[in-house]
Amino acid sequence: MTDTITMFDVVQTYTQTAAVEFFDPPMCCPTGLCGPTLDQTLLDVNEMILSLQAEGLVVARYQMTGQPQAFLGNPDVMRLVREKQMAALPISVVHGKVVKVGAYPTLNEVKTYLMEQSPSFGGNGAIA
Repeated sequence: MTDTITMFDVVQTYTQTAAVEFFDPPMCCPTGLCGPTLDQTLLDVNEMILSLQAEGLVVARYQMTGQPQAFLGNPDVMRLVREKQMAALPISVVHGKVVKVGAYPTLNEVKTYLMEQSPSFGGNGAIA
C-alpha cells in the first residue's frame, strides 16, 4: 500500500500583533486582581484593557514567569529589564514602541500614544 494516511490535520493559525502590550512585574495571578485586598492601580489597568478591547484593539499582557518568550522577544524590553531590573516593570508598549517604564499609563495616555503612532486611530478609539 502506498497511500499515506494523515493522522493530524495541520491547522494554519494567524497571530495578530497586539496594538498595546503590558509587560507586568511578577504577580500572584495574570491580572493581579486576587487576594484579600485589591490594588486600585491594577483594577484601573484591567478596566483600561477592557475599554481598549471594546474599541476593537488587541491588547496583550505578559508576566515574566508565565510568558518569558514575550520578554525575550522584545529587545527593548529586555534591555530595560537588564538595566533597571524589576524597577523597570511594568513596561508599556504601543505598536512595538516602549512608551512608559516603571508605571502603568492612563487610558488617555494610551490613546494619545495610539494617535501619535497610528494616523488611522480615530478619536473614538476605532481604527479607520
